[in-house]
Amino acid sequence: MSTGSRNIWEAWARSVPPLVCASTREPCHDPAATATRLARAGLAGQYVVYESEGGVWHFAAGSDVSVTADATGITARAAGRTWTSRTQRRPLTAFADALAALPPVSGLPDESGEERRFYGWAAFELAHLLHADPATAGDRPLLHALIPSVEVTLTGDSTVIRAVDEAWARKVADLLAEPAAEQTPHDEPARDRTEDVIAVGTAAYGRAVSRTVRDIRAGLLEKAVVSRQVPLPAEPRPDFPATYLAGRRANTPARSYVLDLGGYRAAGFSPETVLEVEDDGRVSTQPLAGTRALGADPAENERRRAELLSDPKEIHEHAVSVRLAWEEMAAVCRPGSVVVEEYMAVRPRGSVQHLASRVTGRLRPDAGPWDAFASLFPAITATGVSKRAALQALARHEEGPRGLYGGAVFRGSTSGALDAALVLRTLIGAGDEAWLRAGAGVTAQSSPERETEETCEKLRSVAPYLRFSLT
Repeated sequence: MSTGSRNIWEAWARSVPPLVCASTREPCHDPAATATRLARAGLAGQYVVYESEGGVWHFAAGSDVSVTADATGITARAAGRTWTSRTQRRPLTAFADALAALPPVSGLPDESGEERRFYGWAAFELAHLLHADPATAGDRPLLHALIPSVEVTLTGDSTVIRAVDEAWARKVADLLAEPAAEQTPHDEPARDRTEDVIAVGTAAYGRAVSRTVRDIRAGLLEKAVVSRQVPLPAEPRPDFPATYLAGRRANTPARSYVLDLGGYRAAGFSPETVLEVEDDGRVSTQPLAGTRALGADPAENERRRAELLSDPKEIHEHAVSVRLAWEEMAAVCRPGSVVVEEYMAVRPRGSVQHLASRVTGRLRPDAGPWDAFASLFPAITATGVSKRAALQALARHEEGPRGLYGGAVFRGSTSGALDAALVLRTLIGAGDEAWLRAGAGVTAQSSPERETEETCEKLRSVAPYLRFSLT
């Protein structure tokens, strides 16, 4: 980091208020509903609910302190002021430098053992700067983080409130003390309406799969995860918190989130993490590749499971994903520390079941969480193999930028922890538009019909649970 950049971020960091007020309350009986109620309360201009491992929900809100980076510049805000710098087409480096400038809370020990926390997202197009053609990254924001004014952690044992001052802490405590209000009525899509939604664009998608198969057979790449976008009508408008709660009741995600953050709204049920970095440098990634539907009939689910475990196309798709995950981990981990802890298990994820593996390692002394993020992002299971060639294929065969889809929603701290969920199975909105998106891994053995059906299977993890505001 240059001296000029260091001075900029240190000046910004000095203006960021710490969460100095902390209190602990009794646990709530339904943390998902409580977190959603906090999201609906309109406490601040930005919020995020993030479900982490072990059924722990985090709610964070604020509007005053944020960091946003695009391909050429980075902007930080705090205390009504703005700091800017050039990124030299290295936005992730500049973003990490800004967050690293946040000091620990001096003299105020944090009960969690962490330092300063942040929540944010990374857009898929960041991948083009990291691994492929920088010109394809576009000029939209690629990274955004919120340093919250208030954070609530909901576990089975307690409810912990941390805030920048007593006014914020009281506001949240009063809200938690109120009896849960009756749910606002919402329009729920009928089954035939759901199927109509997910069928949009299937013909064009089949043609994109065929073109990608030709590229693969020509030796340009091994695999590409080709996706299709499903736009939702302008009216009625989707209710993101209500969709989140309904969808979370029916899904079995690795992570989940609902947010209004940095220009995006989202409600999602992520099947896997891009990476998980612990304070002590342990890092892991969780590639899922290979899919079959998961329904209400146990016998049929078992038949599909057996089919999944024996399908050459699905096994090949999964194996090449794990191989590349191992290579990307090895690039930032201590020699000999990278291992495949789990290989080709079957995991239920809402309306589908996946082949799942876990690759773990220990970061090198000279590597930090954002170095691991740079190596692993975007997830192999959202791009393909090789990653560079897959990104080039997606630029040819998909319409428009992906934005948040295939990117990440994350929670991290300046102590070195970083937990990043892959943005799949997600309702996404920006401006007046809202959409779903789903993809399938295309290999030389793929057929347009099967890959199209796979996108429909995945969309059924979200589409039936869409809720729309009646006002």
